Amino acid sequence: MALAAAIFVSKRLQRAAFAVLCILAAHLVLAVASCEPEQASMGAARVELRP
Repeated sequence: MALAAAIFVSKRLQRAAFAVLCILAAHLVLAVASCEPEQASMGAARVELRP
C-alpha cells in the first residue's frame, strides 16, 4: 500500500512522503513499546477469574 502511494507521489515530494511515513512508523513503535499501563475506561474493573 505504501509502495503504491509512493509511486503516485511526484519525485519532488517522495523524500517528504518517506519522512512522514518514517515518523508515523516511529510513533507507532513508541506507542506499542510504551511501559505505561493503559488507562481503564470508566466503570471497567479487573476481576480475578478462579477455575
